[in-house]
Amino acid sequence: MNDALQQQILIAEHPQKKNDPSNGSGAVDERDREKRMAKVTMTVNGKSVSGEVEGRTLLSSFLREGLGLTGTHVGCDTSQCGACVVHVDGVAAKACSVLAMDVAGSTVTTIEAMHNPDGSLGVVQQAFQDHHGLQCGFCTPGMVMTAAALLAETPKPTEHEVRHALEGNICRCTGYHNIVKAVMAASGQPVSAE
Repeated sequence: MNDALQQQILIAEHPQKKNDPSNGSGAVDERDREKRMAKVTMTVNGKSVSGEVEGRTLLSSFLREGLGLTGTHVGCDTSQCGACVVHVDGVAAKACSVLAMDVAGSTVTTIEAMHNPDGSLGVVQQAFQDHHGLQCGFCTPGMVMTAAALLAETPKPTEHEVRHALEGNICRCTGYHNIVKAVMAASGQPVSAE
């Protein structure tokens, strides 16, 4: 079998390798890799961090794989579920739809920094625990980050405002009732005992 035919078969069996610079050999020219890399520096959870990233590296990947901050969950990779919400310069952002290079120089806050200075749960986290605003916990980091951003902007939201803010976050377990109660409680407002 000639090399051209072997390459076509490889591409047919593994379409993701079509643009592989190794041309199926498995060896990537290190210079090609270096050309695609860029250094990014940002402040994450109060600490200056730097790393080498490709232009296509998502913020969620940089946080999880580059920095080991795995509290930022990736549920859909399409910006639908909200499990990856972080704060970029104080604004809630879905880390699976933001390139790491685009937030260079920014301040990023993840769920890992939402606790109190003494290490105890932060107000929003404690409200989620107290009001059973979680079950499996997969969506919880994104919910907490979205709720915290809402409360920073609107300290005493109505239930409608809470529900509207959480529209971009999907929970497949709770039915949202207790999540809304938790956010209302975190705002210091009374919640029903139901």
